[in-house]
Order: sequence, then C-alpha cells, then structure tokens
Amino acid sequence: MARVTELCHEATGRPCIICDFSPPRSGRPVAELAASLNVDLVSVAYNPGRSVRTDSAMLASHIRKATGREAVFTLATRDMNVLALQSHLLGAQLLELENVIVVQGDPFPDRDLRLGQSYPATGLIRGIAGMNEGVDFRDTRLDAPTNFCIGAAVDLGKGVDREARLAHRKVQAGAEFLISQPVFTVEQASGFENAYSRIAGLPPPVPVFYGLQVMESDGLSFSHVPREVQDKLAAGCPGPELAAELYRRFRASGRHNLYLVPPIRRGGSRGYAATRDFLAAIGR
Repeated sequence: MARVTELCHEATGRPCIICDFSPPRSGRPVAELAASLNVDLVSVAYNPGRSVRTDSAMLASHIRKATGREAVFTLATRDMNVLALQSHLLGAQLLELENVIVVQGDPFPDRDLRLGQSYPATGLIRGIAGMNEGVDFRDTRLDAPTNFCIGAAVDLGKGVDREARLAHRKVQAGAEFLISQPVFTVEQASGFENAYSRIAGLPPPVPVFYGLQVMESDGLSFSHVPREVQDKLAAGCPGPELAAELYRRFRASGRHNLYLVPPIRRGGSRGYAATRDFLAAIGR
C-alpha cells in the first residue's frame, strides 16, 4: 500500500500520474482494463453522471487486489448523511484502502432533489481528519483511528481566486493533496498558485495534481476548451498528441503531478484506448 503523498516526489522531477477511471454500470470485473493503464494510481470516480454504478471504494479494492496497482476512491457528500459517510469510510479502511478524494458531487436536477444531501465537502474532509485522530463526527472515540490520505478537488474554470480560497479552506481542514478539473494552459496553474499565495501567505503546501484531459473531436469536457484546441481537433490533430504536448509544457514548468482524464464520450463511455496512446507517447 502507498499513500498519494508518498508516490509524488516533485523535488526529484519524477512524474506522478493519477488516472481517472469510471466504474461500470454493472458488477462485472474491470480490473484488466484498469491494469492496461500504465499510471501510478487509478482513481475510481463516484457515480459519474449521477448514475447507478459500482461503489467506488469496492471497485478500488478490487483493482488493487486483482492487479497490484494502487487505487484511489472518490467519495461525494451529495448522497449520504455524515453517519453513513463515516461508516462507509470505516468499511473502506477494512478493505485496506488508504487514499480518498472528497468531492461535493454534481447537484441533482429538480426532479431528483429528494435524493440529495447537503453535507459540505470541507466538512467531510475535516471529519476524516478527525477519524484519523480516532474520533467520529460526535467526538466519540473510535476503537481504532483510520489512516486515510485525504484529497480534495478544485475547478479552476470557476475562477482562480474563488478556487484558491476554497482550496485553502480544504487544506486547513485536512486535505493532503489537491486534484483539479482539466486545465489547458500552464498559465492557469500559475494563476491558481499565485492566488493561493496571496490568500494564504504561502504557495500550496500540498501536492497539486493538475487535470490533463485527452480530448477527442466529438468528445465532452467539464472544463472550458480553448478555441485553439478545438480548432486543432477539428483539423484532425490527434487528441493524445495535443495532450502529450501540454504534458511536456507542464513538465518544463516544473509541475510533475498530473490528474489524467480519459476522453469523455456522449453517453458516458470513456476513451481508454486514446489514453493508452497518450501514455505511450510520453514513454509510459
């Protein structure tokens, strides 16, 4: 087992890549597909598209045991109250999982509002930090503390100042690493780091994994895709080639931790073949 913070070594210049992985809409094994991605960690998403899928912690455990590859599970605060969330985390600890990414989760549409919860992501981060100290949300002692390495998400498309303030609160609450939604320029990363320094008085004190998405011409992205990138895709430039170019720019800027996002297709499927092409292009 290895914690995210143990796998990234910015000072050495060695890249660390976390790859987003969508759980299936069934209970069928997908470990072989995850194993085909030569990355440092596989990050199992939590019910992408607000659809019923294999539980992220259970799938992360399955991938680790079947392939030996390290895995991260994502946990959203949208669907469970704090009692259910912390019980779920104890179950993940029983499965010998150490790495978790906390997100709020996309809100439900109006017709499904009855399914939603309102527990904040920062509150869950603080709660997991407490569980690592051996207490639950009621400050009642657990029989044994947990040992989670806590990640948190940022979306620079919502404004670097806003997200830097939110990231600072999450780090204060106990986040030990950050991942971002896809960015398409090194300048976005620099802007976020500068904003964080203005707000907190120091650069981000935890590793930041900047989102790098492998695009397809007819694919989707949850971030704003610059016109230049759209034009290159429309002209036939392969998405893995564009992603490799951005990867090299990040490496040249001294940023070696990346959150790799496979192509997102309409209907929710992912382009893992293109992701493998990108990894081959950068020598992975």
